[in-house]
Amino acid sequence: MYRRNITDSIVEALADTPVILVNGARQTGKSTLCEKIVEEGAFQGKFVTMDDPATLLAAQKDPLGFLEDLGKHVIIDEVQRTPELFLPIKKLVDEDRKGRRIILTGSANVMMLPKVGDSLAGRIEIHNLWPLSQDEIEGKRSNFLNTLVSTDQKFAASKLTWKDIAARMRVGGYPESIARSSSSRRNKWFADYITAILQKDIRELANIEGLTEIPNILKLIATRVGSTINMSDIARLSGIKNTTLKRYVTLLEHIFLIVHVPAWTKNAEGEFVKSSKVYLNDTGLLNHLIGQEDDSFLEQRSNAGAYLENFIVMEILKQLSWSELYLKPYHFSIQRGSEVDLVLEDRAGGLFGIEIKSAATLQDSDFNGLRKLSTLAGKKFKRGIVLYTGEQTLGGFGNNLQAVPISAVWSEIK
Repeated sequence: MYRRNITDSIVEALADTPVILVNGARQTGKSTLCEKIVEEGAFQGKFVTMDDPATLLAAQKDPLGFLEDLGKHVIIDEVQRTPELFLPIKKLVDEDRKGRRIILTGSANVMMLPKVGDSLAGRIEIHNLWPLSQDEIEGKRSNFLNTLVSTDQKFAASKLTWKDIAARMRVGGYPESIARSSSSRRNKWFADYITAILQKDIRELANIEGLTEIPNILKLIATRVGSTINMSDIARLSGIKNTTLKRYVTLLEHIFLIVHVPAWTKNAEGEFVKSSKVYLNDTGLLNHLIGQEDDSFLEQRSNAGAYLENFIVMEILKQLSWSELYLKPYHFSIQRGSEVDLVLEDRAGGLFGIEIKSAATLQDSDFNGLRKLSTLAGKKFKRGIVLYTGEQTLGGFGNNLQAVPISAVWSEIK
């Protein structure tokens, strides 16, 4: 059982927040996380799941009575299946705000359901649980973000070959994928996983006829990770109306299979790219959708930039989900010009740019996007790094600019 780095944040929230929502795609470990919190003694209460037909029926038939019978402390798994529970939860919490604690888990973004967000406003704290990060797999807690914003800490890294990095990307972070001994077994699991999601989460979220079209849309998105999505292009290739396609993409985002990173623009004018970039939540899933064979994947290092960007961006987003730092993710791009893969903005507007390269050696031009961002941001630009597959942290590329080994993303301070 993996120790999830978000655990401490959830336990801390239980001290002052009546309702905790743990959101995330199916099979990322939400139920296991809750069981671990109970096992460690941080929470005592009943565990019920809405995947159980009898429990689901009871909750739908008499939601208030169902909650009252469970007691003041309860974990409700897959709560998106019973939106009827949210108003009764509000009533019970308002009657005993200090004495009642409820942990909810959801495989779909329940805060997007009608009236749910309003009913629990001010009473709920939301935590997103992604597939396992590399530091969680290794049983540690990365200090990458703290190092990035610090003026006196140095990045730590370990020696990794491209083969090592490719293997990590190929497996991904789903616990079941990690447990599979071969690529064929992982592909079988991912195929069944996508089918299960279509039959459960998407079918319940929206009454749509195009369930068979969604895997193809997901595959088309997979071929475009790390870029802004041209909806008209995907609509043409899939043969689906643009408005319908947007609805499908929104559903995929609501069940946490795809992630949008918005654009950073200094202002609304100029040649800034204003569209979001899109990523898959896991490179194991990405590899399955693309159908990339192990050997060819390793041979195409120079063409693996999009895979690597998806991998590293998701690693950093996972760390943001439990970090005490407030850093908001963006990307930066100018039409027909410079770009930076990931820009993190702190509360004061300070910017930290991160460019991601698959090369083991760098050129001075690899820092051009960071230099352009620095020029536009002025004093708000605090630091820029290029993550690459070499072994050394290097300076000499300009003020507050460094080359940093990719393994520093999941390394602890030595």
